[in-house]
Amino acid sequence: MRTSFLISLVLFLALSVCNGGQLKKQFYADTCPLAEEIVTSITWKRVATNSSLPAKFLRMHFHDCFVRGCDASILLDSTTNNTAEKEAVPNLSLGGFDVIDEIKTQLEKTCPGVVSCADILALVTRDSVSYQFKKSMWEVQTGRRDGALSRASEASANIPSPSFNFSSLKQSFANKSLTVHDLVVLSGGHSIGVGHCNFFSNRLYNYTGKGDADPSLNATYAAFLSTECRSLSDNTTTVEVDPGSSGSFDNHYFKILKLHQGLFQSDAALLTDKGASNVVDELQMNSDKFFTEFGRSIKRMGAIEVLTGSQGEIRKKCNVVN
Repeated sequence: MRTSFLISLVLFLALSVCNGGQLKKQFYADTCPLAEEIVTSITWKRVATNSSLPAKFLRMHFHDCFVRGCDASILLDSTTNNTAEKEAVPNLSLGGFDVIDEIKTQLEKTCPGVVSCADILALVTRDSVSYQFKKSMWEVQTGRRDGALSRASEASANIPSPSFNFSSLKQSFANKSLTVHDLVVLSGGHSIGVGHCNFFSNRLYNYTGKGDADPSLNATYAAFLSTECRSLSDNTTTVEVDPGSSGSFDNHYFKILKLHQGLFQSDAALLTDKGASNVVDELQMNSDKFFTEFGRSIKRMGAIEVLTGSQGEIRKKCNVVN
């Protein structure tokens, strides 16, 4: 009986760690009470002069969590013997690292060696999106610790591609214990930001090898995109991911999906599955529901394979290990 109880307890604790069970609200209340206030203050100051940051941080947080969990490995620089995640193709267009550095510098002055870079990234993502509303849009539980490994090959292998079909997207999210519902809701992050032509121009030119466009893409929209992206090799031009509303975090993305104006193949793929399409229908009709569900799903994403307790470290600088 006692042996059985101990085995059950060990399994429970292990599952708690895997599911981010040791993360909690206001983790730094005693050790660094001003931590979250400092993150919010600097983030809002920077977003006020650079409206592209919310989309950049959403993407950075997502790309970080899908590789080795939410451990800030995305922030590490390459070394002589290792090519880091930020050098992988999916991450070459990331930005906002300087904001993370500014926040980390201030936190190290206020409470040295206490606040992890992983928590900073989770908080700055929430706060950057929240600037538009002047209030926190979701709860961020903290207590993450920083990882010490960052490999470009793992980023390329784990980050879902904009060209994925639905089955590939579903499997990619399932690998991280996220559901189809999470997949659709988190795709709503495409409500803000821009997309580089080379990540979707295959849908405009020679889609089936006959010089045609993707038939699932709205023809008028495809014609417009062709005026912006002149070739398959254009990797500098960008267009709005959510046409007409890319500067506002809202449920408009789901409305344009219904019009077959999803920019990436991975956007259009959400309409090819009945369950996913039903979620799109629900979210495009109710902005409050989208905000609520996004908060829940990004909270689950932010707990993927987190390092807690004595695992990992608290980096002194976010771009290098201690």
